[in-house]
Amino acid sequence: MTLFLCVIIILLAVMNGWQYVSRRKINKDLNVISEKLTEIIQQETAEKVLLQTDEHFIRLLLIQINRLLDYNQKVIADYAKMKDSLRKMISNMSHDLKTPLTVILGYVEKLKLDKKITEEEKEMTLLRLHEKVLSLISLLSQFFDLVKIESDDYVIPLSKISINEICRKTVLDFYHLLTAKGLQVEINIPEQNFYILGNEEALTRVLNNLISNSIRYGSDGGIFGLALREEEGAVAVDIWDKGKGIEEIHQDRVFERLYTLDDARNLQFHGSGLGLSITKRLMETMKGSIHLSSKPFEKTIFTCIFKQITY
Repeated sequence: MTLFLCVIIILLAVMNGWQYVSRRKINKDLNVISEKLTEIIQQETAEKVLLQTDEHFIRLLLIQINRLLDYNQKVIADYAKMKDSLRKMISNMSHDLKTPLTVILGYVEKLKLDKKITEEEKEMTLLRLHEKVLSLISLLSQFFDLVKIESDDYVIPLSKISINEICRKTVLDFYHLLTAKGLQVEINIPEQNFYILGNEEALTRVLNNLISNSIRYGSDGGIFGLALREEEGAVAVDIWDKGKGIEEIHQDRVFERLYTLDDARNLQFHGSGLGLSITKRLMETMKGSIHLSSKPFEKTIFTCIFKQITY
């Protein structure tokens, strides 16, 4: 009996000793982790917490801490990018507002101060003034539209719609302008109806934006085309031209909000960089996607892909 008690006492002593050593090792590891985290926070570095340890739960803790550090770096980078985008947006909007306002002021001063102005000149000046005001209103509308559709609570109702009819109607609305600019028009819309999950108003706006873009920046190619086609559970709309296009190095960025490029065709207001951003966001709200393929003066294609509904 005495021997049995002695064995138990020895085992308890060994266990206590092991626990004491283990606790000291764990405390030491935790102190190292704490010091490293304090250093990372104070110096605002992108380092990770690295530590060799035999303790399983310490290794798990390190994995989670480093994941949090990675996430924190992503948040910091996203914030910096957003801050830079906001700065560019304010700068671009300021420039884009200042230019038409300066022109408008010039027209107003001419009407006010030029005593020798003829009725014909006055009428022409008023017409130009009206055009500039409309352009300014359109620019402001694009800006506020982008703010609205990028808000988290922006939702549009989606339903089953026939994309064929919307494509036909939209092209018909532009047909006079296309032919007036001397463009050859190639339209390929099948007789078979294709149904998609979408929103008629949003789809019409997407098509309007892309066709306007093609007319404005691709008309030097002498041809405009729109094709509607099926592809493996989806419906695609190709809007294309053979104009100056967009260089490959810029193609991945033209849909970015506020991305600007003198030679890139960022829709109606390349200075503010709003047009293609709005188009892409509208496609996303319809659970679709938009892609660009461009070889300058060969073919530039904007492809919109929608989920097809067959029932």
